[in-house]
Formats: sequence, C-alpha cells, structure tokens
Amino acid sequence: MSEAAERSARRTAVTLAAAQAIIGSATPICISLGALAGHYLLDADKSLATAPVTGFNVGTALGALPAAVIIRWLGHRHGFMAGTLVTAFGGFIATLALFQMNFWLFAAGLMAVGIGNAFVQQFRFAAADNAPSEFKARAISFVLAGGIITAILGPQIVIFTRELLAPVMFAGSFAAIVGLAAIGAVILSFLKMKGAAKGHGGPQDTGRPLLQIVSQPRFAVALLCGVGSYALMTFVMTGAPLAMVGCGFSPDEATLGISWHVMAMFGPSFFTGRLIHRFGAPTIVAAGFVLLVGCALVALSGIELWQFWTALILLGLGWNFGFIGATALVSETYEPAEKGKVQGFHDFVLFSSVAFASLMSGQVYNAHGWEMLNWVVFPVTIVCLGALAWHLASRRRLAAAAAENEA
Repeated sequence: MSEAAERSARRTAVTLAAAQAIIGSATPICISLGALAGHYLLDADKSLATAPVTGFNVGTALGALPAAVIIRWLGHRHGFMAGTLVTAFGGFIATLALFQMNFWLFAAGLMAVGIGNAFVQQFRFAAADNAPSEFKARAISFVLAGGIITAILGPQIVIFTRELLAPVMFAGSFAAIVGLAAIGAVILSFLKMKGAAKGHGGPQDTGRPLLQIVSQPRFAVALLCGVGSYALMTFVMTGAPLAMVGCGFSPDEATLGISWHVMAMFGPSFFTGRLIHRFGAPTIVAAGFVLLVGCALVALSGIELWQFWTALILLGLGWNFGFIGATALVSETYEPAEKGKVQGFHDFVLFSSVAFASLMSGQVYNAHGWEMLNWVVFPVTIVCLGALAWHLASRRRLAAAAAENEA
C-alpha cells in the first residue's frame, strides 16, 4: 500500500468519522427517547410505545436503496449533504409533533430521521471503497470510531435538553437534531474522495447481476451475521430503557445506560480493524456473538442497575465485533462497479430486519417482560454461528480440493 493511498484513505476516514460523530448523535436521541416519548404521547395502548423507534429503523431500511442511488448520482459529498437535509427535516417534524401531542406525526418525524440515517450508514462503505484492500477493515472501523463522540454527545444532549422546552417533554432534544444535521453538513463539505458524481451520462457497467452477487455463500453468511448482530442489539437495546424505568430507575439513569452502551458499540473500533486483519473477519464475528450471549446471561441474572448497564456494555461490544466483521466480509464480495446496488440491497435487508426487531421488542416486552427479550438472543446466536461454521468448513474443503488438484 503506497503512502499516498494510505494518507488519502485516512483523510477520508477522518472526515467521515467526524460527520458520523455529529450526525450519528441523532441515533441515541431517537433510541433513548423514542419509546419514552411514545409512551408519553399515548393515552391507552402503551404496547405501541416503541413504534416511533420502529419508524426510525423503517426509515433507515426504506432509505437504503434511494440513498445509494442518490450518492452514486450526486457523488459522495453532495449525496451525503442531501442526507443531512432529510435528517434536519425529520428533527423538525418530530419536535412539531411533540408540541401538537401527535403520536403518529412523531413516528413520521423519526422515520424521516431514519431515512437521513441511511445516508450515514453509507459512510463506512465509502471509507472502504476509498481505501486499498489491506486498509478496508481499518477504514470501516475508523469511521465507526466516530461513534465514541456520539456515545457521549447524544445522551448528554438528551439529559440537558429533554426539558428545555418544558412543559413539552423531550421537544428540546429532537429540536437539537436540526442543529446536529447543520453541523454535519459543514463537516461533509470538506470531504474529498476519488470517484466523483456519475452525472447524467449514458449507461454504465454495473458488473454482475445483483442475484448472482447476493447468492454467493460468503455474502449470504455475512448478511446473516450482520442482520443477526444488529437485530439482536436493537431488540434488546430498544426495550432496555423501558425495562429500567419500569424497574424504578430514572430516565436519566436509563439514558446513561444507553450512553455506556453506545460507547461500547464504537469504542473498540480503534482496534477492531487490526483484529480482523490479524485473526480474520469470521473469528471476530464469532467473538461478537459470544459477547452477545454474555449480555443475555448478565441481563437474566438480575435487575440491579449495574446488571442493566453491564448487559448494555456487553451488547455494544458484541455488536461492534459482529457487525464490523460482517461488514468487512461483505466488502470482499463485490467489485467497485457493483458497490452501489450491493450496498443498497445489503442495508435495505439489514435495516428492514432491524425495524422488525425494534417493533417486536415493544410487543415482547409488554407481553412477556425483560427476561424474554434476552432469551431470544440464544437461538439467533446459534443460527448465525452455525452458518458461519458451515461456511468456514466449506471454504476449507474447497481449499483442500484445490491443493489436491494442483498436486
């Protein structure tokens, strides 16, 4: 890897990490307050309280393919800046809905923020695409390391602004999303990447058919592990603030729990890429699922504050290893010309699953309680680890057969 190429990749990753840190702070605001605000806005059926969080995740899923197309059309810098406009619009709508005490308008606002989040989710792929092959995993993890600032900034915004526009609870926090989007747009204006906007030219080569790419065993297993790690994280995390408040802890204590969780999600990113380079992505993915099992075991051991917080920290660590490892595997399955459609398809499936997980979190919590949320971790982990083991065994058999043929 040439020094110039690495320097360019690092510069891109730093800019995207900074934008991730600021714009990404909208996510812990929506996650930590979405269900609580939904509970606040509802009069009767509290089982729908997590619907706004589901709306956020649905927005991310529905925005995945359009975001990929817009970024390909406008180029990374202008495409990402367009995403900040959507995020700001969603924050404004959510704030307006709280003043009007309109639950479904609030859910729609969070959905718009989720669509903006679909653009943020493309940051990691953009960093990988701009990096030499041996630097891809580190570029992905470096961008996600910006989430450490998110882990601090997002929850602190919640704590200091949720009563800022009293007597309308939580409105100040969602109004802050507009400001975060504006700052993010300024940071993204400095982004310089190879591969400018494609413009309105003629037809271009987009590589192999999408079906051929996604039917590769490596892609299928990587997608399954990415979905499994992200969906489990969302499933448990969405219900955690409700469970903590339900057990007598304050909203601030629940928010701090989410802060520790988000810090654990992104903190290891400084070295996850190096671990993947040294031990291989499948090993790191497997370690992530082991940590998710640890989260469930701690959560099932009791309902003291330290048990909630420890479980959330393990949940974040498991997501980091599982998701970054799975993303690194996905980035190895397509050629540069194929990236737009593959990344869009990947994130559409991923965040559709995450949206379903967040919706079911509220339903399962209301019907069966906090314990059942954590029991679900075990079967999903078994399926993902089984698929990963099968894929590794298949690769070894193919490698052994190829060695025999050469001999």
